Amino acid sequence: MDPVELFHQVAQTVPAYQAFLAEHRIAPQDVTTLQDFVRVPMTSKENYTRRHPLPDLCRNGVIGDIIAVSSGSTGVPSFWPRSADDERVIAARFEEVFRDSFDARERRTLAVVCFALGTWVGGLFTVNCCRHLAERGYPITVVAPGTDRREILRVIPELAPHFDQVVLLGYPPFLKNVIDTEDLPWADWNIRLVTAGEVFSEEWRSLVAQRAGIADPVKGIASLYGTADAGVLGNETPLSVELRRFLSARPDIARELFGESRLPTLVQYDPDVRFFEEHQGTLLFSGDNGIPLIRYHIADEGGVVPYDDLLGFARRHGFEPEAKGPERPFVYVFGRAHFTVSYYGANVYPENIAIGLEQPEVSGSVTGKFVMEVVEDAQRDRHLTITVELAPGEKPSDGTAQAVGESILAQLLRLNSEFANYVPASQQMPFIRLRETGDPEYFPPGAKHRYTR
Repeated sequence: MDPVELFHQVAQTVPAYQAFLAEHRIAPQDVTTLQDFVRVPMTSKENYTRRHPLPDLCRNGVIGDIIAVSSGSTGVPSFWPRSADDERVIAARFEEVFRDSFDARERRTLAVVCFALGTWVGGLFTVNCCRHLAERGYPITVVAPGTDRREILRVIPELAPHFDQVVLLGYPPFLKNVIDTEDLPWADWNIRLVTAGEVFSEEWRSLVAQRAGIADPVKGIASLYGTADAGVLGNETPLSVELRRFLSARPDIARELFGESRLPTLVQYDPDVRFFEEHQGTLLFSGDNGIPLIRYHIADEGGVVPYDDLLGFARRHGFEPEAKGPERPFVYVFGRAHFTVSYYGANVYPENIAIGLEQPEVSGSVTGKFVMEVVEDAQRDRHLTITVELAPGEKPSDGTAQAVGESILAQLLRLNSEFANYVPASQQMPFIRLRETGDPEYFPPGAKHRYTR
C-alpha cells in the first residue's frame, strides 16, 4: 500500500479528516513523499474519532452497511462502521490461516464461532469472514453458538463427525475453558483453533494442543491481531509461530530482539493493505477501512520488524525455520501497558504469571485464569498477590497454593530480569489465593476477564 496515495484519497473523501488537516494547518498538496507523510500528525480516538460525527468519519460522509461497537478499557462506546468490501479484504487474513495452516481447501471444515455475538466486533465479523471463504470455494460450514458454553458443547458432538476438521474461533482463555470442561473425544474431531484478543505463551499453545489432541501446535493454533477499529491487521503464520517458539525457549535472545521481559504476539501483515509504523514503543497504522484511518495511534505496545531483519536475527542465533514464507514484514504486539503491576520497581506482566500456571506440575489443578495485585498488609508491607481460579471440582489446599506459588516464582525469575534483580529475595515468593471455578468476586462467569486490579 502506498501510504501517500491513501492519505490523498482520505483527504479528498473523508470530511472529518479534511477538518483534522485544516485544524493542524496541513495542506494535502504538500504531502508528496513518505518523509512528508510521517510528519503528518497522528490520529487517535481522543483527537480524531471521538471529536467528529460518525458520518463525517466515513468515506463521502456515508456510514457503511454494518456497525460494530467497542468500549475498550475506558468503557466509553466507540462505533466502527464497515462494508462487505472491507470484510472481503480482511477475509484474506482468515484465508491465509485456513489455507496454509489448516489445509481447508481440501478438508471439509466446520467453523465454530465462539466469540461473543451481538454488537461487538468479534462474533459477527468472524461469521462474515468465514462465509466469504465459503464464497471463494472453501468447503466451510459455519455455526455460531457464541459464548454459550452449553450450546458449544451441544453442537460440536452432533456436527463434528460430518466434517474432516473442526475449527474453534474465540478468545484464548475461553477456548481453553471449553476444551477443559468436558471429557469429549477432541482428538477424534481433528480440532484447530483460531484465537484473538490476548497474548498467550508458547507453553499455553503446547498445553492446549495436547489437551485438544492437536498433533502439530505450529499449524494447529493460529492467533489473529485484530481491533474493532480496523478488523484484522495481521495473523500468525507457521513461520511466525516457529520463530516465536524458538524465542520463547531463549528469554535472553527474545529480550534482545523485543526489549522486554515478556513475549509478544508475533504476526505477519500484508503491506499492500496496511502500513505500520512504530512510535516510542507503540504502534501506528494506516488503512482504508469503514472509517479510513491515517497514522492512527492504537496505543498497543509493540513494533515492526522487516522480514529479512527477523530471519537474519534468527540465523545469527543459530535457528533456521522450516517454514519459508510468506516473505512479508512482521509486527509484534505486547498489548496495553496498564495491565502490569509494579512491585519494588519491577514491572510484572500477566504473561509472566500465565506461564507459571501452564507448567505440567500445576496446570491440571487450575483453569489458567488469575488476578494479580499488590496488596498492603497491616504493617504497610506490600506483597505480590495472585488470586488463581481452580479447575472444576478442585478445592483450595495449602499444597496446591504452595505448588502454584513455586511454579510462578520459577518463571518470574527465569523470564523477568527486573523482578529477579529489583525484588529482595525474601519478598519474591508471591502470596497465592485460590478460588473455586466461577468465583463471583474474581472470576464471574460470562464476564470478560481482567488480569490486574
